[in-house]
Formats: sequence, C-alpha cells, structure tokens
Amino acid sequence: MTTDAPAATKPPIDKKALLEKYIAERDKRLRADGNAQYLELKGVFGHYLEDPYTPFKERAPKTDHVTFAFIGGGFAGLVTGARLKEAGVDDVRIVEKGGDFGGTWYWNRYPGAQCDTASMIYMPLLEETGHKPTEKYAHAPEILEQCQRIGKQYGLYDNALFHTEVEDLSWDDAAKRWVIATNRGDRFTASFIGLGTGPLHVPKLPGIPGIETFKGHAFHTSRWDYAYTGGDPKGALMDKLADKRVGIIGTGATSVQAVPHLARACKELYVFQRTPSSIDVRANQPIDDDWFASIATPGWQQRWLENFTQNQAGGGADEDLVQDGWTDLSRRIRERIMHLPPEKRTPRDMLAAYEDSDFEKMEEIRARVDNIVKDHETAQALKAWYRQLCKRPCFHDQYLQAFNTPGTHLIDTDGKGVERITERGVVVAGKEYELDCIIYASGFEVGTEYKRRAGFDLTGRDGLKLSQAWGEGMRSKHGVHVHGFPNAFFVQPTQGANLISNVPHNLTEAGKTIAQIVRHALDEGAKEVEVTREAQDQWVNLLLTGPGRMMGAPDCTPGYYNNEGQDPGPAARYNVGYPAGAAAYFKYIDGWRKAGTYEGLEFR
Repeated sequence: MTTDAPAATKPPIDKKALLEKYIAERDKRLRADGNAQYLELKGVFGHYLEDPYTPFKERAPKTDHVTFAFIGGGFAGLVTGARLKEAGVDDVRIVEKGGDFGGTWYWNRYPGAQCDTASMIYMPLLEETGHKPTEKYAHAPEILEQCQRIGKQYGLYDNALFHTEVEDLSWDDAAKRWVIATNRGDRFTASFIGLGTGPLHVPKLPGIPGIETFKGHAFHTSRWDYAYTGGDPKGALMDKLADKRVGIIGTGATSVQAVPHLARACKELYVFQRTPSSIDVRANQPIDDDWFASIATPGWQQRWLENFTQNQAGGGADEDLVQDGWTDLSRRIRERIMHLPPEKRTPRDMLAAYEDSDFEKMEEIRARVDNIVKDHETAQALKAWYRQLCKRPCFHDQYLQAFNTPGTHLIDTDGKGVERITERGVVVAGKEYELDCIIYASGFEVGTEYKRRAGFDLTGRDGLKLSQAWGEGMRSKHGVHVHGFPNAFFVQPTQGANLISNVPHNLTEAGKTIAQIVRHALDEGAKEVEVTREAQDQWVNLLLTGPGRMMGAPDCTPGYYNNEGQDPGPAARYNVGYPAGAAAYFKYIDGWRKAGTYEGLEFR
C-alpha cells in the first residue's frame, strides 16, 4: 500500500492534461468488436478446456432425487452447502465441471496465483474450519486446500458429481421439483436448486489472426502445463523452461502474478502488452501465530468482514483491520470529503473529491514504476493511464522488478495488441518474435450472456426461460430470488450488496439466507418458495434509485469492467447493488432473515 508523501513535496496535478492523456490512451484501445474480439473455446480450440489436473473417472448416470442440488463447486456452492448442512439439510448434491471443489481456484494453478483481497476476509469459513491463513494474501494451493477442507468437513464430497456439466434445468410443476440433465447422462431431480456458476470459469482466447497456426507449444493460464514447464503450483522453479523462448499474451492480474516466476525460469521471456495494469504495493507477509490467536476470538471473521466493508464500501469504521489497497483508496476519499465544508458536501463536490483522490493515487502508482524499473522506455510503457477502478487493480512486489531481469522483454503494442501469430511466433508492428511456447493470459468470459457462460438456459414455470425473463435486464429480489423460478436460488453479488472488492462476502451472506429459507420451507411442509412479482418489482425499482453502475467512467480504457469500452445496452442499468451501499445491504439482509417473515416470498 502506498503512503501519502508530505503535501509540500507533491507537485500539483494538471487535471486537464491528465484527463486528456486518459482519453487519448483509451481511444487507442477502443475496438468496435468489443467482447467479440475473443474466441470461444470450442471446435479447433476445444483442447484448451481439457483438465490437466485430475483424471477423468467413468461412473453410472444418476437418476435419483436430492433435496438440494447446487450447480458450481466454487465458493458459492461450498458456503451454501455448508450452511444447508448446518441447518440439517443433509441431502445436498454439488455438480461441478472440474475434477474437485474450488471453482476458479481449481482451474487457476498458474505459478504465483494468489488472492488480491486479504486472506482473512477472502477465504470463506475460516472460523468454522479452524484454519489460520499462512500469509496476508494466500497463494492458490492454500485456497484450494481450504475449499477441499470445507468439502470434507461438511460431507459435501459424499454426493458430489465432478467432471459433470449441466445441460438442462427444468421445473416440473406437477411434481414441484427441478429436473437436472447433464453431459454424463444424468437425469435426476431436486426439490431446490442453487446456481453459483460465477464469472471466472470459462476461459477465452484473444481473436488474433493465425492463432491456430502456431507450431510450438501453447496453453491457457487456467490449464497450466507443468508437464511442459516443470515446477509446480507452489512455486518451484520451472526448470524445463531454461532453454525456452516463451511469450505470454496479456498483462492483467494473472500475468502480473505469473511473470516473476517465468522471468526467473525462461531463457527469454516476451511479455506482450496491450494495456498495462496498475501495480500498487502488496506488502504480503506471513501471519504470526500469536497475533492470530489474539484476534481469533468467537465471531472474528464476521467482524473482519464487516470492518472491511465499512471501510471500503460504507460509512467508515473506527479502525481499519485489513489495511490494504482497497481500504487505502476509500480512506483517502473519505478524508477529502470530510475536509469539505458542510455546504460543499454536494454530489458534485463529493465526486470531485473522489476524482482528486484517484488522481493522487494513480500518480503515486505511476511514480512507483519509475522508482523500480531501470530501463526508462520500459518504465514509461508500464504506466497505467486511467483511473484505478477502470480495470482490476493489481498489487504486487515482484512484477515490476521482473523487467529488470536479463532476458525479460516487455513488448508494448501501444494499445494495438498483437498483430498476428505465425507458425514460428508472434508478430507485433511487423516484427516477428520466434517462440517455443505461447501462454495465453487472456482471462475468462465476463461480458458474454449468462446462458453461454452457464452452459444452459434455466426453464421455469410455464416454460419461461431465464433468458426471456432477463431479456431486458436482470430482475430479482436480493439477487437471489427470481419470479417464475420457484425453489431456485442465485448466489452472486449483483442486485444484492454488489461488493466487487470482496466477492466472497456476498456469497457467504447468500448462503446463510438460502439455508434459512430452505429450512423454513421444509419445516412448514411447503413445496414451493417463490418471490412475488410485486416484491421483485419493488426491489428492482429500489435499486434504480441508487447512483447506478460505478464501474467505467467515460475516459476509462477498455476492459471487462466496462464491457470492453462498448455501450453495454439498457440492460446494464440493472447490474447494480443496494442504493445505500454494501455495508447497509448486509445489515438489511441480516434483519430480513432475523425477522423470520421472509417479506416478499410466498411459501406454498
């Protein structure tokens, strides 16, 4: 986390010139094709989806019935399954396309992978499982182990279906249950279903001309090929790359974490950059046993979750327990607003205070590049010319340093991207870089339609498709309940807290809510639980009274936060959260649960 320099030493920021620079850099990168610039992994690219981590096991199709089926074995499925088990709902089945629990942490085993939000609030159910994170920002193997620990402790492995993809989910109104069909020949039923497919599980490739012609080795970071590179997810040296020329395409959060490991392993490493990431200080460190014992008193993780949310997306708190880059920016903004005279605390002046804080923060982040990277030209190319929240903020203490390593080369494309790929390598601005291996750090599908990412189109009452119900935009209550889809629960942030800086907090609260509702329905003998249309409409109307989508100012460079710089259409106005903010939402939903009346839901 960066610190404030004394005010007297800070040169004044030319805001007009800075905004002009932001817009000029944005314009270089705008593309008319938006999300269509990426390739769907099917056909000749289908092999990029193969699971290199867990052998496929044959099994007989399932034709039974379960009380609750959850689609997705990541955090959403695990926390909901755990809360259901705690509520006495033992008959829970999780369906997961990977070979184990973990979701994005099952797939992301690239070297250096770790969470960007502090472990104490990012890893779910730490108090329940008795696990102490080893460091402030846990690495991927530890996060995956926590997922497996939850699965074992709560008996979620017993009925799970791995390497299984749902192809159809349909409501049987006569039987009052869901019928689930999969690619493994399963056709079983469930009284209730949960959906937690998440946005970070369908990898994508850049649509670069000639990408299919490369004769060397190639893989996506979500399917890291350690058999080719050597090393392992825990960070062992990738010794098989010692004589290799390796190119990595993409400089987002994944690449930021992987590049330092590649830099010390490869004979030559070429980092192909279209847009630099903002790289703030991470300051990772081990978690001290004695300190942890002093704070890990009953209810500690909930207190930390609430403290982070209050500091980062609420009204502030008396102290900052987490102290990271997220709360740092929020603290700066609050301090500027509090220094405004009461009569100046108008929306316009508060927005200006927010902007000033962001300008200051980004100037520090750009200055950090100059302080670390020795080559002046490389340093200039690594500077992020946009607001910090235009793209996913990154925090790292070795990425910038990696460009001081002999044999590591930044190939900046000045916003244009890679020109084409040949049999021998990558072409940028007419120059070919011959490579033995290309690694695609191009991320996952985020802006594509829900049906495409999920792999199915939910069919509710009277044949209503989810794609129809959400044809003009998402409509729900709490982001969990959708009218026309009884006994179905969505676990995700949108239309709830919408806390993007710490997504697991959204998921854990939804899991609590769902378990309590299902337990109530079973105790009351209700066959159906559904939000009324009136309650859903009231909730959506309430959401629309808020400030709207906060991601993607007009001068933002393209990325998945702002739909690749394209107009997301009228439906995007519904991709928002509780108007009073995340902290207020969590307080509201806690009271809604405790009331026990489940306002807006019908139990039949």
